[in-house]
Amino acid sequence: MSKFVPDKVFLRGVLLHYFNMNKSAAEAPRILDQTYGDNALSDTTCRDWFRRFKNNDFELEDKERSGAPKKFQDKELEQLLDEDPSQTLSELGKILQVDESTVSKRLKGLGMIQKQGHWVPERKGFLHRIVTGDEKWIHYDNRKRRKSWGKPLYAQRHDKVILLHDNARPHVAKPVKTYLETLKWEVLPHPPYSPDIAPSDCRLFRSLAHSLCEQKFTSYEDCTKWFDSWISSKDEQFFRRGIHSLPERWSKVVESDGKYFH
Repeated sequence: MSKFVPDKVFLRGVLLHYFNMNKSAAEAPRILDQTYGDNALSDTTCRDWFRRFKNNDFELEDKERSGAPKKFQDKELEQLLDEDPSQTLSELGKILQVDESTVSKRLKGLGMIQKQGHWVPERKGFLHRIVTGDEKWIHYDNRKRRKSWGKPLYAQRHDKVILLHDNARPHVAKPVKTYLETLKWEVLPHPPYSPDIAPSDCRLFRSLAHSLCEQKFTSYEDCTKWFDSWISSKDEQFFRRGIHSLPERWSKVVESDGKYFH
């Protein structure tokens, strides 16, 4: 009696069934291996198909390929690394349907290097230690005249933090300085009236101000809900570029003799 040998389309259908059952991309290949043995799909292939299902691509047949090289977004590569940072160039290239050199160039552009078999952000100098912060007023129609205050929350850091903020009075007040000393944070010197080299001013708040145009809020809750949504809409690269552009902006400040620039 002949033994049933599943083809790849059948196995993809099984994966889709697991996906609909809320199985994870890590569980699925183990179940397939237990059931179909040598005929099972590889871990990399399973992850690729789960990624497609998450993007609402449920076509199980192979798509026709054109002669033009396939293009992919940085977000696709970052998502794959978030799922499994130990994937090789070959595995990433297979999933993205590009050659290894293309993946390698893109990883270099994202500032990623491989350490101990895992892709991690390359850290040069001290930029990765910088934390920046500031305040931003968002007005709303507070008919009840109820006071509401918001305050920034900083994640716990295991490396030595370098704090970059401007010289506004709340930042240089004695209680603030004393508290920063208890945290053992280093405070980066900041010249007066220099929003050009404060990422919160020249990058974050500028983008926020554009998005706030024509917005109208009637409560503090509306403000926070909108702001949380806005922050979530920005990817990691948006914030990373704000810090990584600092050396260039510092140079421009020196070259312009402290004058404002755009």
